[in-house]
Amino acid sequence: MTDTTVEIDAIWKKFRKGERQDSLRDLIPAAVKRMLRGPAPSSELRRDDFWALQDISFSVERGAALGIIGHNGAGKSTLLKILTRLLSPTRGTYVTHGRIGALIEVTAGFHQDLTGRENIFLNGAIIGLRKADIAKRFDAIVEFSGIGEFIDTPVKRYSSGMNARLGFSIAAHLDPEILIVDEVLSVGDYTFQGKCVKWMQDTLKKGTTVVFVSHNMDAVLSLCNTAVLLNHGRMVAHGNTPDVISAYYGSGGGYFTGRRDDVRAHTAGFASSHDETGVVKPGERVVYAHKFTADRDCALSPGLQIRRDRRVVMQSTYGRMHGAPMRLSAGETVTIEWALSMNFPAGAYQVSHYLEDAEGGYHDYSDGARTVIVADDPRVVGGYYVDLEVAQSLTMTGNGVDKPVLVNVTRSGSESGC
Repeated sequence: MTDTTVEIDAIWKKFRKGERQDSLRDLIPAAVKRMLRGPAPSSELRRDDFWALQDISFSVERGAALGIIGHNGAGKSTLLKILTRLLSPTRGTYVTHGRIGALIEVTAGFHQDLTGRENIFLNGAIIGLRKADIAKRFDAIVEFSGIGEFIDTPVKRYSSGMNARLGFSIAAHLDPEILIVDEVLSVGDYTFQGKCVKWMQDTLKKGTTVVFVSHNMDAVLSLCNTAVLLNHGRMVAHGNTPDVISAYYGSGGGYFTGRRDDVRAHTAGFASSHDETGVVKPGERVVYAHKFTADRDCALSPGLQIRRDRRVVMQSTYGRMHGAPMRLSAGETVTIEWALSMNFPAGAYQVSHYLEDAEGGYHDYSDGARTVIVADDPRVVGGYYVDLEVAQSLTMTGNGVDKPVLVNVTRSGSESGC
């Protein structure tokens, strides 16, 4: 038996703008139209055609978890629909070895007029299980979903979260050899999401392969040993999960707004004491060095910001620490170092820097200049960080004169970080 359970080789997928292919009702008219106008070469685009996927290749080993990440419209769901045979590729080939359990839409595979109980048996029958086999798993499915009191209610009356709970429970307990999960877990509550990730971690140890699409980088980081980054249908990164997450955040951009027209300063360099992947131990002291130059006389408040997803967990500026902006003459260069202990909850964080003007707006900013990944820390509970100590030091040069600057230290403890 091969150790590779999913093989994708040069997959391309073409769509026509405005064309829907979500059901037989959509597919049949689309097929008739294609017959009338004749087949188009697979390598060519007609008017209003576009490539949803372009030259995607990767493989997943048995018992491994692959994360697929990317911004909305990157092609993630299209790729999963090809893996589950809901769609066929325009070009390229793919092979899966093993029974697939998939959860790619909240109500995928559900008959809305049937009850939760009836849909459990229906989904089991679809993948070829006997009624007796499904009955053996029934109680575990219901218990895991947590909707036992509504199991005999038609699913059309379920909320999106209840649908997600039941859908995942069915997919998980029908013993798939390959489990494919889309972003649908985002509609469930936080506790259930954690329960699902924990279950997937346990099932990986039993040899099940997991392909996981999510915008939750913490979940991807905790579950997946490798990841793929898609951008407008192309695979732009593939490999170690922290590296791919770093590439994802680095391609984000646009968090800061209000860039000034009269730019008077620019960043000359930004470095960190951790490596490019950015995995650090809890409490480890890290240093970020931001070097910038004044193009014209200006009053700046350089700043550093750390976010988890889109939530700010730490932000500080020169102006806040000193009570006044930094006044520079044209040609002066400053290196400001931010040193802090990474006592954050475990997860992936984006580190950004900026040059804010004293009168408002930004001369320069870099969103997600670095990604840092913090390991588990037993002192951190929930969304809190502990003993966060931020130290700032500066070196200023200009016109051949060095200007020593004092070091300021601020301390905060047990503050809400997320």
